[in-house]
Amino acid sequence: MSLFKTKHLSIKLTGVLCLLAATGYSQAQLIHSIHPTTTNNMKNQAQQVVTEFLNAVQVADIEQLNALLHPDVEWSQPGNSRISGIKHSSNEVFQMVGKMFELSSNTLKLTDIKSICVSGNKVACLLHWNAAQPAGGILDVDNIDVYTVENGKIIKVEVFTADEPKEEMFWGD
Repeated sequence: MSLFKTKHLSIKLTGVLCLLAATGYSQAQLIHSIHPTTTNNMKNQAQQVVTEFLNAVQVADIEQLNALLHPDVEWSQPGNSRISGIKHSSNEVFQMVGKMFELSSNTLKLTDIKSICVSGNKVACLLHWNAAQPAGGILDVDNIDVYTVENGKIIKVEVFTADEPKEEMFWGD
């Protein structure tokens, strides 16, 4: 095929994709309609990365956690406690987790991965957490975490808690 025909075909394809996008098709729908296995591979990779990450959380494998988090990960922790807010790097995430272990006297545990749902490169997980403090504070809560994965790394995490007042009380101001 000549260079002219290749460029002409590329311009036509780009025009069709823009038209489909303008009519409400998402990027994932467009990619899937052009190449269905690309979407499935993206879903499989995202689920695998998050599953490996959660398994590493359960066994406190810091090396694996560090390998799966992008250095510039954005992590949103809910509420108004000492651990809440947006973290802008894996270093800030590890500092937050260190504070969580300190405040829970090293009892914080991911006790159950109840559900993992995938949509493109996003993975939503229903998780159960437990922790106890020497003074009697108990954390027993479900969270929904939404992970965004790109190129085999978690680049964004948004945490939703089922009981924000309980978490704020546990983690303190």
